[in-house]
Amino acid sequence: MRAILILPVLALLSSCAVTPTAYAPANGSDRGYSEQQIERDRYRVHFDAGSDMSIEATEDMALRRAAELTLQEGGDWFLVAARFREGNDRNPVRVGGSVGQTFGTRRYSGTSVGIGLHFDASAGDKRVTLEILIRSGDLPDDPDAYDARDVLGFFEAEAAD
Repeated sequence: MRAILILPVLALLSSCAVTPTAYAPANGSDRGYSEQQIERDRYRVHFDAGSDMSIEATEDMALRRAAELTLQEGGDWFLVAARFREGNDRNPVRVGGSVGQTFGTRRYSGTSVGIGLHFDASAGDKRVTLEILIRSGDLPDDPDAYDARDVLGFFEAEAAD
């Protein structure tokens, strides 16, 4: 009898297993990067991540793709004209519990214990969208301007550690 109850719970938990977010093209997947050209030198770069990645790390991946795209298009640096963050860091599986006590007449009393599992399929999903302008020449003194080679150098140094 116990096995009958445990098997469906294990099947549910395994179906909620999170596949790690990889830095790769989305290609129809719900994870990874994609871009859309708006004008000749203006792009919208998206990075979609799951619950295994923070919103800050998701934004870093979008910046990485923006740097790659900048160099691919012959630019030296890019300006982030707009930034959009969507999503949350909620845990996709939550466990709750409760204990109850009742008292009645004729010495009657009762105790109950409840345990609940909540599965939230959209919890932890994130999307960062950057609208970038690709530029060449000297990097301006602007906090939203990024040298593409410096951005990629940061990720290469991090990978070497």
